[in-house]
Amino acid sequence: MKLEWLVAFFVLPMASLLAKETTAASSGKWWSIATYPQKSNIVTDTQGTEISLEPQMRPLNKRQRRMVRDNPGILLAISQAVKMAVTECKYQFKNRRWNCPTMMNVQGANSLFGKILNTACRETAFIYAITSAAVTHAVARSCSEGSVETCTCDYKYQRPSEEDWEWGGCSDNIAFGHRFSQKFVDADEKGRDLRFMMNMHNNEVGRLTVSSDMRQECKCHGMSGSCTIKTCWMRLPTFRTVGEFLKDRFDGASRVALRNEGVRDSSNSNNNRPGSERGGRRDRGQQRAPTGTESNFQPYNANHKPAGARDLVYFDDSPDFCVRNEKVGTLGTVGRECNNTSLGVDGCDLMCCGRDYDGSQVRIKERCSCTFHWCCKVKCQECTTVRTVYRCR
Repeated sequence: MKLEWLVAFFVLPMASLLAKETTAASSGKWWSIATYPQKSNIVTDTQGTEISLEPQMRPLNKRQRRMVRDNPGILLAISQAVKMAVTECKYQFKNRRWNCPTMMNVQGANSLFGKILNTACRETAFIYAITSAAVTHAVARSCSEGSVETCTCDYKYQRPSEEDWEWGGCSDNIAFGHRFSQKFVDADEKGRDLRFMMNMHNNEVGRLTVSSDMRQECKCHGMSGSCTIKTCWMRLPTFRTVGEFLKDRFDGASRVALRNEGVRDSSNSNNNRPGSERGGRRDRGQQRAPTGTESNFQPYNANHKPAGARDLVYFDDSPDFCVRNEKVGTLGTVGRECNNTSLGVDGCDLMCCGRDYDGSQVRIKERCSCTFHWCCKVKCQECTTVRTVYRCR
């Protein structure tokens, strides 16, 4: 009986914790390439040394390095993708207690988003989704811009149309972007536990968010600006649109547990999903039958609906973001700016976690009274305004 008690209350929880930290530590290393200066497909440090030769500083695994070598120009797109993801994450959470803090000046594996990744919370789910989406978006756009040697525009739409327009132009290559992101990003994941399945699922949520919201753009042709004929192509959604959708999914994220029968083999299911390599737009509210990683999950609360293919998933509670805790990677809200008139999450009552806050007056210089001068300048005056800024104690 004592042995069973020891296994149930000590060994199994410790094994689960170790598995989570091991999975977390083995993934996301490629994010740190954004902290290194690079001008080509060779990742180098400030002295020009190839950091891929230094195991302790290696941001890419063997498969990822091979993909970079096989696709000249792709590394710059990936680096740009990480920076896009960081910018969008900070924008979406600028008024939250957790405001997506990053360490862009710190080099090394797992240094970008910090220790929050060791917790399988909804914030971690968002990070995985937004970075995967950013790679899909940046690579697809780089293909149409001619920045990657192994891909071009998506010409599959170059076919006759029965309407008063025709396909033409240069469509963003979402098929290549989705496929590359899936192979590159998912290559960083190891294991078969719940954290592994969570990461894989949220990675795919990010990719589907980009590929499912492709939109048609057209240009008119004709005499004197008439639109006797239109040329149309498929364009990626703006990354702000992607960020807003994932933020909405963050607010409604599903807490999950692993099914009793364990992990199912879903390695090929994502490839067969409609929209994963197709530009057609899909209703955002549409739910699919569970055919991918979501089939491995069951709701943590039996009264909640199962997670769908477009839902973010997590299984840990979020840390207390009110106080600084270096062990879990939270910075606290001391010194954070807040809105003393708001009742929302940006309000001082919620942002400061019930603590007091101080107000101070600051002078802000802004451009004002701008006028257009022919041709072609815009001249503005410089105005100084005084604003009261409130910060948490």
